Amino acid sequence: MIDKKLGVRYDTHGVRAMEVAIIMGSKSDLPVVKPAIEVLKDFEVPFEVKILSAHRTPEELVQYVKEAERKGVKVFIAAAGGAAHLPGVVAAHTLVPVIGLPVMSKDLSGLDSILSIAQMPEGIPVASVGINRAKNAALLAIQILSMKDGGLLEKLRAFREAQKKRVLSSEVNLDEL
Repeated sequence: MIDKKLGVRYDTHGVRAMEVAIIMGSKSDLPVVKPAIEVLKDFEVPFEVKILSAHRTPEELVQYVKEAERKGVKVFIAAAGGAAHLPGVVAAHTLVPVIGLPVMSKDLSGLDSILSIAQMPEGIPVASVGINRAKNAALLAIQILSMKDGGLLEKLRAFREAQKKRVLSSEVNLDEL
């Protein structure tokens, strides 16, 4: 069932259908992904989190992407470090927008991750956010969803207004310097 005014899909029980799928390459990525989960919860966006690897579980990853599409997922967030192939593999198997979340790596401080995600071949786009910037990944997903969901658009406006107020209410006390 679809609320045509807001463009929001509901399942047969009137529960809002899952809209964002977060995929991590390993459980060790959870601390990096957690801020995205918190943002999605704050905005009341239905999501799920899966651990799947582009290298160690490629068949299961592709199967999950196809199943998530059938469930109505509208945005994927794929968190990966090192070679960071996960977002590209997801994007190669879906037409749903994919946001790559580069995870800080030990050897190259995440530079390898962000470059891997940014260097997708032509025709396989992956959006990217900064290294370990899970909140931005979630906010980008919400912006994408808000194109057809007026309720989310209003929540984004309120979020931005609150940010603005925090900055404008900040003062520098020269005595503290």
